Amino acid sequence: MTPDSATVAAMTTTQRAPGPLQPGEALDPRARYLPTTPETASWGWLPGAEDRPVLTIDPGDTVVVDTVSHEGVLEDQGRDPVAFFGGHGVAAADVLGDAVAIAASGLRPAGSEGGPHVVTGPIAVRGAEPGDVVTVEVLDLQLRAGYGVISNRHGKGALPGELPVVPGTVSVFATVDGDEGVIGVPGRPGRSLRFPLRPFLGLVGVATPGRLHSTPPGRHGGNLDVSVLGVGSRLHLRVQVPGAGVHVGDPHYAMGDGEVALTAFEAPLRATLRITSTRAADLRPGIAELLPLGETPQLWVPIGLDEDLGEAMRDCVRRALGLMQHGFDVDRATSLAYLSAAVDFSVSQVVDVVAGVHAAIRKADLREVTGDRPAALFGG
Repeated sequence: MTPDSATVAAMTTTQRAPGPLQPGEALDPRARYLPTTPETASWGWLPGAEDRPVLTIDPGDTVVVDTVSHEGVLEDQGRDPVAFFGGHGVAAADVLGDAVAIAASGLRPAGSEGGPHVVTGPIAVRGAEPGDVVTVEVLDLQLRAGYGVISNRHGKGALPGELPVVPGTVSVFATVDGDEGVIGVPGRPGRSLRFPLRPFLGLVGVATPGRLHSTPPGRHGGNLDVSVLGVGSRLHLRVQVPGAGVHVGDPHYAMGDGEVALTAFEAPLRATLRITSTRAADLRPGIAELLPLGETPQLWVPIGLDEDLGEAMRDCVRRALGLMQHGFDVDRATSLAYLSAAVDFSVSQVVDVVAGVHAAIRKADLREVTGDRPAALFGG
């Protein structure tokens, strides 16, 4: 029997100052566990309809996933995490075994045109059919290592042609100190930049009819990189193939909105996820067209996407208007005035081919217009 969310919350605590959390280590015996291995993962591509599920669950089941970061295992870092991290003073015993196995696998052939991400899945949800909605709820995130990497590579990032100064990859090593990330400043011994840790999964998606490159996000979700979708959040996604094919990856310890270098503080997480589903027939009219849609206990998070950042902003505004209209029966003119007066629109990222903008609509602002409506749009 899979434990419910209350049970999971009681049996796991977000880990802030970890030693290495090796695959399968320190698991509650009740947990439904999905490791990241060459048999359960893809590297650079998202699962498609032809990919066999690595796990099949019932709606409402909870799954614990040990995710693997791509940083430290890529070709431009030597594809040898023991050597790469050893160069930064990390003992071999503190390098995760699943990262070593992925790096040594044939999942990513030399010269691969796929993205960098190690993607775990697909997870099949029994009964989920195209047009339904699956909801991925983040119950807990544990840091699996005390270190990670922020990279600027291949002339990408927000300033292509300016940084990196030297062609190639600049990988900045970062460490964890309590609730903070730490980046040392070259040439200034003992001086560091410190910032709050805000763990989240950058990549959560559903399978599409064919395999997609792992970098651009889309209506399937994928590499959305929405920083507010941490512990307690939900991401609602429209099912595109039977079984949904849920997959996750791109774990982050922290990310500034924009992700301007190209990557965040990339490092591995143990994610405890509850996956539910809602039948298409039970959706309110107009809601399915707004997906993917994020949610936290305090916020509704519409997400706009487009290769052009300006159009991504306009897409996000339209989706926010649609949420106000179809979710809460507020006319578009009044909704636009509210959005302009009260809602922050943030650049999720500008580095993933398709740019993202997300809005933060406070649920508390809607308390009078929701009346006796249920608090959730998608059940549970």
